[in-house]
Amino acid sequence: MERLAWLVPALNLVAWAVILLVGKRLPGRGAPVGILAVGAGWVVSIGILARVVGGAGPYHVGAEWAPISNDLRIPIGITVDGLAAVLLVVVTTVSLLIQVYSVSYMRGDERYTIFFSFLSLFTAGMLIVVLADNLLMLLVGWEIMGVCSYFLIGHYWEDHAASRAAIKAFLTTRVGDIGFTFGIFVFFWAARSFDISRIVDAVHAGRISSTTVTLGAVLLFCGAIGKSGQFPLHTWLPDAMAGPTPVSALIHAATMVAAGVFLVARMYPVFAASGTALNEIAILASVTMLIAALLALVQDDIKRVLAYSTVSQLAYMMAGLGVGGYSAGVFHLVTHAFFKALLFLAAGSIIHAVHSNDMSEMGGLRRVMPWTFWTFLVGALALAGIIPFSGFWSKDEILTDAWNAGFGTPAEGFRGSQGVARIVFVVGLLTAFLTAFYVARMLWLTFGAAYRGQGHPHESDAVMVGPLVVLAAGAALAGFAGSPLAGSNNFAAWIQTPLLPAEGAAHLNWGLVAGTTATALLGLGLATALYRQGLPEREYLTRFPLVYRTLERKYFLDDLYEQGFVRAVTGQLAPSTAWFDGRVIDGVVNGTGTSTRRLARGLRYVQSGQVQWYAAALFVGVVGLAVIVTQVIGR
Repeated sequence: MERLAWLVPALNLVAWAVILLVGKRLPGRGAPVGILAVGAGWVVSIGILARVVGGAGPYHVGAEWAPISNDLRIPIGITVDGLAAVLLVVVTTVSLLIQVYSVSYMRGDERYTIFFSFLSLFTAGMLIVVLADNLLMLLVGWEIMGVCSYFLIGHYWEDHAASRAAIKAFLTTRVGDIGFTFGIFVFFWAARSFDISRIVDAVHAGRISSTTVTLGAVLLFCGAIGKSGQFPLHTWLPDAMAGPTPVSALIHAATMVAAGVFLVARMYPVFAASGTALNEIAILASVTMLIAALLALVQDDIKRVLAYSTVSQLAYMMAGLGVGGYSAGVFHLVTHAFFKALLFLAAGSIIHAVHSNDMSEMGGLRRVMPWTFWTFLVGALALAGIIPFSGFWSKDEILTDAWNAGFGTPAEGFRGSQGVARIVFVVGLLTAFLTAFYVARMLWLTFGAAYRGQGHPHESDAVMVGPLVVLAAGAALAGFAGSPLAGSNNFAAWIQTPLLPAEGAAHLNWGLVAGTTATALLGLGLATALYRQGLPEREYLTRFPLVYRTLERKYFLDDLYEQGFVRAVTGQLAPSTAWFDGRVIDGVVNGTGTSTRRLARGLRYVQSGQVQWYAAALFVGVVGLAVIVTQVIGR
């Protein structure tokens, strides 16, 4: 099955091309083509994962694509190991369910066909990232997702907010990608190869200096900061909610933002070799998870609550990687994919019913939308980290690793700071409380008390509800793969590489688990006490005006970027760019047109239509040619 891995992204690339070219003339306007492609990829991915669970070793195939010099080549190839196998299943599963859901959700949209074509390309981009055996090929998939995010977030381009959000997402992630690109070339210069395995071997063999390793790792992490919405480049992710809800689910669960975490996981032996790089990851993750959780407290848009939740949970994953918890960080990436896709699609079902994103116009929906309510509840409890749902197992493994690194025995070979690990644990525990609080607030404002909106909401159809039920099963059960109940052949064993120590069976500090669970329950209980009667006349945080205004304005970061960078830079560049555009670009184009027009006016007199003039011109030409030839022969 590993030999067929290349088909998984290839099928989605073919689907993109087919839908784009002839989709409008196909049954279902092209949607079945995308669903069939990702479905076939899912079957192959399941077969590959079954081989990995059965103990099959890594598979690699590659070739030289283009020569640079006698000893340097640009490679192209794939690597199929446990990490890739798990992510293949996650990406294809979530993408398949989202595309099925979109058939109903996007019905009637005038750009229905182009929407499905970009869904296929978006999925293909992430699959290329997952399978790439070298950093250049990974960059190709990385940038495919960047382009697709621009088109899909801006799908409703007539809406000014959607258009601005698409541009903001594209440009903000490009800032991080500048560092990412420099990081690729730092390691290429140091290891004389783009191949990931060769770079890792060179780092472990000591052929690359510690300073270069740290520089390269920090630069690579810049790309992850942009793609995975880490501080200070997290501002694009909530605005991306302007796109269709299935796009939000795909970005937040299985592509785009997951790519940054995957990059750190794929290059983890390199990051683990630098204590400075690990500390940077852990510190930025601590800042991000806390500020994003606080921002979720004041949101009225249900999709924005989930967006800030994604930022916070991505920071949890990064924090796990930063404290030496490789398997815990990746495990949370997997569980999060299921419950966050579920929450976004359930939110889409709600928005589809009430025609509003605003929770102040919801309430009482558990009676009229029972399927949506129960599935949303499963996802919400998984997000809050309540036992036995999937988020509990992965979140608590991260907190356990942070506790061990800061207060106990850290993972083998951990080079990060003990003090930083302690900060991660404390901030992670506080974030767990805030997460449970805003989850309960969201639940009560959406489903509790009486309906506050207009019209008569109703349950979504089976095409939309079906994916919710499947994802709810994943959100409820996926966590057991990495729990102590799985024994030694568990999630951690599946994703190990030869350069990472085996972790064996999962172990949780049950005393610590009791404390974290009590913290989450306290958050749920407090929010229930405050919001069970529905929307309060005055939001509780407004009693602290400075705090509330700071959160409402998103720490003024958007103002800083807009006023301090965008307008300042464009204000300086605008005169020169306007001159260059008007005099050079327009000058060349307009000059070409003017010259052509003047030449045509001159030729108009030659093309008179009078035969005698043509005969005279022919005679003069023949005589002139004869004179020239005679002069040449005479010499």
